[in-house]
Amino acid sequence: MAERPTTVWREGIAEEADELAAGTLDPECGCMAELFPEHLLTATDAALDAFERDLVGAGQMDDVRVLGVVERVVLALNAVDEAHKGQAFETDERELLCDYIDQSLTEHGVDVIALTSRHGLGKYQITNKWRKW
Repeated sequence: MAERPTTVWREGIAEEADELAAGTLDPECGCMAELFPEHLLTATDAALDAFERDLVGAGQMDDVRVLGVVERVVLALNAVDEAHKGQAFETDERELLCDYIDQSLTEHGVDVIALTSRHGLGKYQITNKWRKW
């Protein structure tokens, strides 16, 4: 099952907190809680919750409907990023989010490679049309 990026980020926050508490990490090097404040995680989870609900039956959907599901999650994530002054999702976060979207589609029966190929896109370009992050 695809692992949510927010799960990865929360685990990183907890791991860093443990290291800070144990004194094995210099406080000046701790940044996870600042990079991923709870309001960002909550907003991102809300977008991903809606995406997961929209994925039900995705394997039987036509391309237009599947791309609509992708568009909705990307636009929702754009709104999250904009609410954080365009700094919520940097390169690593973008890659995790895009991988999550691709893996989730695949797990719900969508052949992402075939879908993107039919629309003249590379395998990792399914979000590019709408993505601002």
